[in-house]
Amino acid sequence: MLKPFLTANWRYLAMLNFAVEPEILAPHVPAGTELDFYNDKTYLSVVGFLFYHTIVCGLPIPRHRNFEEVNLRGVVFIRELVPKIAIAVTARVFYGEPYVALPMRSEVEDRDGIVRVKYEWRRGNKWEHLAMTAHGEAQVCAAGSHEEFITEHYWGYTARARRAVAGEGSQNERTSEYRVEHPRWKIWPADSFELKADIATLYGEKFVEPLTAKPVSAFIADGSYVEVQRRTTEPEPGLEFTA
Repeated sequence: MLKPFLTANWRYLAMLNFAVEPEILAPHVPAGTELDFYNDKTYLSVVGFLFYHTIVCGLPIPRHRNFEEVNLRGVVFIRELVPKIAIAVTARVFYGEPYVALPMRSEVEDRDGIVRVKYEWRRGNKWEHLAMTAHGEAQVCAAGSHEEFITEHYWGYTARARRAVAGEGSQNERTSEYRVEHPRWKIWPADSFELKADIATLYGEKFVEPLTAKPVSAFIADGSYVEVQRRTTEPEPGLEFTA
């Protein structure tokens, strides 16, 4: 049996969630998939969290086991920030994910019923960040709730290389699928939050309006041990997968 592509602990996931028009996300949706809606709305999330004890293909990679990550997620990942070039290259090559390597740092405190997280990244000589605070005991997301919709994602999809379709003069987009396995997460509703970044240059002009509007929700998920399974890719026309 094949080992998972990646195992790790994902902890203290700060999730800042915004409503967004479907037309903004539509160009990012891989072939063969569709936008996901909750109560007739689509969502865009900025998510910062910690990777602990990371193992790739059964092997621990020295100096690449514990690190920060900050994602812009809107059904698929639109941009993912990590502090190590090797991590970004591996994710781009094997999963087609839009990773960028930047200097990063984090502050996480969970003590006396208070949880504080701050994930920072540097572009040029300027530090930007996502920060949240919360208190109390983390709670299980209610079944069918907005919070469950945001946190419980168990499949990932990415658009792979475009290839010319023989005789059609067009491009054929292939889609990769992979499974992410983890138990249900508990959350702390945020008491305060801050996203400080130049949205236009980080994510693009079209994301400025939704990401500077009032968020629909903000919370911190406790996280857990996670397994990312090996990807499968839709075959090209005329080809089939073989075991």
